[in-house]
Amino acid sequence: MAQTLKTYLTAIRATLDAALCLRNFASQMVERHNKPEVEARLNKELLLQPLVVARNETEKTLIEGSINSLRVSICIKQSDQMDEFLVDRFSRFLAQRAEEFVILRRTACKGYDISFLITNFHVETMKRDELIEFIMHFMAEVNSEISIMKLAVNARARVVANTFLKEFV
Repeated sequence: MAQTLKTYLTAIRATLDAALCLRNFASQMVERHNKPEVEARLNKELLLQPLVVARNETEKTLIEGSINSLRVSICIKQSDQMDEFLVDRFSRFLAQRAEEFVILRRTACKGYDISFLITNFHVETMKRDELIEFIMHFMAEVNSEISIMKLAVNARARVVANTFLKEFV
């Protein structure tokens, strides 16, 4: 793992560890409702200051916290049009399976590729350290997955081009 990636992930891990101190907090507007404050944004005093951890201009993570929820939005590195296309398809693929990834949001925040929403109920039912470890593992592996897909597309294009050009030789 590259040193810059390691420090980037270490900074995100420390931030998530500090921000995942969530508790049950009922809505102050509607009785018997408990909505994630980071999504509802009904009370500004219940929201923490959003924090952006950036590895470079194209690869960054937005961490937004509140008293009962935490939203982690990830912008995946996209160096060319092929990367942009693959990241778009990959994030759409994951969004279609959001129920299986309990903390994954169907739609990412504007300007980001993938978003996770962790509520106090997730922290109560799942282990806090394993939630952090899942996000860290996801962030460490997503770039390699995109690179593998890009290599597969290029290899397939090479085979198709060779097959097509054999007819002219």
